[in-house]
Amino acid sequence: MRGLVARAAGTPPRVEQVDLPDIDTGQVRVTIRAAGVCHSDLSMVDGTIAAPYPLLLGHEAAGVVVEIGDGVDRVAVGDHVVLNWAPPCRACWSCTHGEPWLCEHTGTPATEAGHTLDGEPLHVTLGLGALAEQVVVPQQAMVVVPTDLPFPTAALLGCAVLTGVGAIRRTAAVRPGDSVAVIGLGGVGLSAVAAARAAGAATVIAVDVSPAKADLAHAAGATDFLLADDTLSRAVRTLTGGRGVDHAVECVGRAATIRTAWRATRRGGQVIVVGMGGKDDIVGLSALEIFHSARTLRSSVYGSSDPDRDLPELARSVLDGSFDLDFLVSDRITLDEAPEALARMARGEGARTVVQFD
Repeated sequence: MRGLVARAAGTPPRVEQVDLPDIDTGQVRVTIRAAGVCHSDLSMVDGTIAAPYPLLLGHEAAGVVVEIGDGVDRVAVGDHVVLNWAPPCRACWSCTHGEPWLCEHTGTPATEAGHTLDGEPLHVTLGLGALAEQVVVPQQAMVVVPTDLPFPTAALLGCAVLTGVGAIRRTAAVRPGDSVAVIGLGGVGLSAVAAARAAGAATVIAVDVSPAKADLAHAAGATDFLLADDTLSRAVRTLTGGRGVDHAVECVGRAATIRTAWRATRRGGQVIVVGMGGKDDIVGLSALEIFHSARTLRSSVYGSSDPDRDLPELARSVLDGSFDLDFLVSDRITLDEAPEALARMARGEGARTVVQFD
């Protein structure tokens, strides 16, 4: 089958023929119908996230179950499913204490599965490798969704939407009348903007370095759009009675933007870090300002979400029209066009690009 493979950090990926393993007990083969191009894939390509190579990219996808192994009872052949790159084990301390998004057995950047045609062991991103025609994964790594949910929308529910919406609904617990700033308007950030407005936030300030993101921000539900520059914190305070926002959601993953989010948040407010940054990019805060500001600084891993609970809920809200995601897909492409989509993402262009398979 064909998939998008990165051979080394900093080297553009290319579409190759690869061999996946046969399914084993508890595993499922899924034919991919749509897959999102996510910033985490870019981080694997450019070396921000250390990963073994050759690496089959992709982790945000939806498709149809075509084969099941012995012992599979969660899905059946013909089911439409959204893939889950962080399936909780349901047995570790975090899982049994209500935090399955922190499961001790998820989060490995890549696992070995199959081979390239030249015989090298193949690694798959986050246990999936979903920018490919098929995947072979454990049955826990998918959630069944209604067959009338469009595959491009379903694909995005599994990562960008679940992460951005969860950051607003679960981690920040935004309430009607609150003020929210979202910094970084990729797929996750735009999903957070839409979720904040849906939660009843009175002020939703969308922030990005690109002025071209303004229309996308307003389509997602932002009340205001600001460019990220040295005056950003002051501009946010101007829009919030001089106080700063109740919640600043940072979707970039850089020390500089985390610090900006901190300055744009009111005393007693909270800063939610959604973006995944580098280990050497250090955020500096003085002991005095931590005390004086009374702000909360926390991260939101996978939107503090439980996919088994939250994905079906999101699917229902999309189908009944209460949560509109039509704005989120800016480009629909073929697998062969995926390398250029990663390049566009690196330049900060567009919202979410979705690879569609025939």
